[in-house]
Amino acid sequence: MDLADVALFRAIASVGSLSAAARRMGTSPMLVSRRLAGLEAELGARLFHRTTRSLSLTPEGEAFLPHAATLIEARDSALNAVSSGVSALSGVLKITAPNVIGHSVIVPVVAALITENPALRVDLTLSDGVIDIATAGLDVAVRVAVMKPSDLIATRVADNPFTLCASPTYVGRFGEPATTADLAGHSCIKLHAMDNWPFTRDGEMHRVRIGGPLSASTVDAVRAACIAGVGIAMLTYWDVHEHIARGELVRIVLADVKPLEVGIWAVFPTRSQLPSRVRAFIDALRDRLLVDAENRL
Repeated sequence: MDLADVALFRAIASVGSLSAAARRMGTSPMLVSRRLAGLEAELGARLFHRTTRSLSLTPEGEAFLPHAATLIEARDSALNAVSSGVSALSGVLKITAPNVIGHSVIVPVVAALITENPALRVDLTLSDGVIDIATAGLDVAVRVAVMKPSDLIATRVADNPFTLCASPTYVGRFGEPATTADLAGHSCIKLHAMDNWPFTRDGEMHRVRIGGPLSASTVDAVRAACIAGVGIAMLTYWDVHEHIARGELVRIVLADVKPLEVGIWAVFPTRSQLPSRVRAFIDALRDRLLVDAENRL
């Protein structure tokens, strides 16, 4: 159970609305609603009665509220006990992350941590491949994925759905596909090892085989080709949201499917106690992504 979601539940119960909780947490009502739905799914119970005008705790929510308070208080107590009054972070923090998110998100996060903690050192490896973090001796891997069971422990940091997009030039020349069947008539830019694009239909995985004049090994290359008008690309929200905001790319929505929901995850090599520098990095990363998500597509 993600204690950040438990804290969010307490905030919603305290202020009595999703929008007020979103303002308090510095995020969007949409993201608050999605995270609450994820917590309810994990608990297997509905925590709030929700209508367009009101929000109130269900009996299950009333029962869970004191336990939520206990969980958060236990977390805070544990952190205080481990900190032992030490305010600054120190040591070497070893991180791996994908290239695009690494440049746009991870580097600013670690730069701020280094500024605030002069004794901290960061070793950052950017790679679109999957690195064995246990063998490489890394503290944490930031991954964009639908996580599968493994020997590692992971925590979800933010949502990152797949997004179809094309340049305004391409759309002006060839139009937009309306359904997955229309993709066969369009130029699609492939990321290596991704011959099929994943969607969901009626809650089930639906894959569409695509083809086009270009395939590339990195997200940067696929995005650059898409901006240049080569064709349609499937990338994730954090890969393209700034380019869509600037008008360099246009988001494409298909009528018969929904984008596959993937996440940004922090993955650790062990279940043992995490050093304070790792916890601080994950908290800072989550805060950065939550603030940026206010401009979500």
